Formats: sequence, structure tokens, C-alpha cells
Amino acid sequence: MAVSLRSHEVSDLCIGKPALKSLPLSATAGDALLALKKGGDTCLGVSAADRSSPERKLIPGKLCVVDILCFLCVDENLVSPVDALKKPVSDLLPKDVALVRRVEPHSSVLEALDVILDGAPCLVVPIRSGGRRKLHHHSAATASGGGAEFCWLTQEDFVRYFFDSIAHFAPIAAHSVSSLGLVRSDVLAIQYDDAALNALPLIRRALADQTSVAVITDDGKLVGEISPSTLAACDETVAAALVTLSVGDLMAYIDYCGSPPEATVRAIKARLREKGFKGMLELIEEELFSPLCSSSSSEDEEPAGRKLRRLRSMGMRRSSEEATVCYSESSLVAVMVQALAHRVNYVWVVDEEDYSLLGIVTFADVLKVFREQLGRPQGI
Repeated sequence: MAVSLRSHEVSDLCIGKPALKSLPLSATAGDALLALKKGGDTCLGVSAADRSSPERKLIPGKLCVVDILCFLCVDENLVSPVDALKKPVSDLLPKDVALVRRVEPHSSVLEALDVILDGAPCLVVPIRSGGRRKLHHHSAATASGGGAEFCWLTQEDFVRYFFDSIAHFAPIAAHSVSSLGLVRSDVLAIQYDDAALNALPLIRRALADQTSVAVITDDGKLVGEISPSTLAACDETVAAALVTLSVGDLMAYIDYCGSPPEATVRAIKARLREKGFKGMLELIEEELFSPLCSSSSSEDEEPAGRKLRRLRSMGMRRSSEEATVCYSESSLVAVMVQALAHRVNYVWVVDEEDYSLLGIVTFADVLKVFREQLGRPQGI
């Protein structure tokens, strides 16, 4: 088993993957938002030239809609989202964390996995032929040539890889997640009646950890979640909902994204006026993006409401109340099946009797189990 899996290369995981799309560091947050809305991508790479070798391409980070929503909700940007969206995308990237690491296509899958387990949220892999050195990772991804393209590799790709070889991991795959020590109790959670704005730092953390924010009752029962992947299917008006609604009302707004009830829209507008957020009011009234959309929109661009329905029909977009759950005695393979089927990187663990939230199982911890089964990590 170990010999067979160790012989596989990163390129095996890249088969059929599209080239990632990217924007230059000089692009604005508004440029990124429009590109994400028009292109239908879940995230974009941020590209830059390598100072030491200008012909090489760097991918120092990545952005998604949730990054922009959180950026708009920062205190200094609430007053004027227009000005915030004119700021460069470099302002949205964390200064002290490497969001992207590079691995070469001929690196082994296990070498790449060790980079993921070392804390890299995602990897980029060159997918064009050319003179490449076997340089396993950098703090920012660099291409060997100006024309090189990349694809993303995520935790999900590695979990799917091991799931496809799950027969090799008997009997571990049949063990319960609790017996394997996979149930984390340190979850990101907020109560249903709390102000949605209080969830903002938790959403940022969930985005970085590739998890979600649990929504619970006063007595700790799970009633839903605020998932970054769910927010990413919405439009920029969610920022206005974030700063005015309760957590429960935000969940409902997200589920209606693209066509929220008029009563909810009126309530958001009234609260924005009360708070003096005139710029955010423009956002929800669709005045902010009207000049941008008129010059850049396409007849083929998919409306948010239609996109939401399409993603739900494909099983890729769930209601905020449809959190994926398991029990402490659920097997590792059963949890993997649930997570992969729902395209999430985690599964909530609840009590079988009263649905109390007990913890969370994450892909990051699942991958550690498989790595341990294949021997101690080797230095890269």
C-alpha cells in the first residue's frame, strides 16, 4: 500500500483541472468582485512579477467573494464602500500568512500533503510543460516561465485521492471519528439571536481554516451555519445584511440571496439609515455597481438567484439550516462520503438525542490520519 501510494505524483491529482484565473496585484477590489461574479469561479489567484526574475510569474495569494465582503465590513470601509472597492487587492491579502504554496508536478503526493499539513491553505501546481526544477514549495508560488499556468490543489483534492484508495486503509476507515480523536471541540460558533456583525471575525477565521461558523441556540443545539462557501454564492449586498441583521435573519437573507423578501430589504435600508451608512445603502440599492456593470456586464452573466438554484440542484449549495452533521460513532469513511458529497471540508458532530453541538471533524485532521498511516512525514 505505502509503496503504491508513495509512487504517485502531484500531476496525478491535476488531471482534468482547469488553469486558475488570476488578477494582478494592481487590480482593485472592485475588479476582483466583478471578475468573480462574471466568471463563476469560487476564487481567483493574485499574480505578480518576481522581482528577482521579472519574466517569472508569482501567485502570492488568492481571493474569493467572502474576502471582499469582509473587507467591505471593516469599520473604515463601512462609510464608503465605493472608496473601499477602489483599493488594490494587495490590501485584502494577509501580511503575515502565506495563502498559497507551490509544489512541482513531479513532486510526490506525500510531499505535497506535508506542505498542506504544514499549514498551507492551498497549493498551486504548474500545468504547462517547460524547464522546471523540482522546487517543492515557496511562501509564494512562482512560475518557471512567464507563460506558465497553474491549477489549484486543495484539502478536498487530497481527501478525494485517499478516498479513492480507501480499501488500502482498512480497518482504520471503519473506525469511529471519536476513537480516532478527530472530534474537535474548539468550534467557531455564534448564537442565533446575536448580531450578525459579531460573526464577522469568526467568518474570517472559518475562511482561513476552510471550515464554517456554527449557529446554535442558547442551550447549545445546532440550528444551522454561516458557511464561507454559502456566502460566496451570494452578491455584494450581503455586506449590508451583515452589518444590520441578526444571525438568524442573516441566514434567511443568504438563503434568499438574489431575491430577498421586500420586508427584509426595507428593514436593512432603515437600519443603514439609522447607523448613517449612506455608502452601504447605495450598495443594497444597486447604485454602487451600476456604472461598472453597464460597461462590463454580459448577456451570458448568470443572475445570483438563478446561480443559487443551479448550485443547490447540483448539491453544491445548501440552505444555511442544512448543515452537514454526523455522530461521534460515525465511521471515518462515512464522514468522508458526507463531506465530499456536499463539497465541504468539515462535518459537524452532534448528539444523537438532542442535536447538541459536540464538535467538528475537519479535512485537515482527516488528512493527518492518512499521513500517519503512511509513515512519519519526511522533510521536504
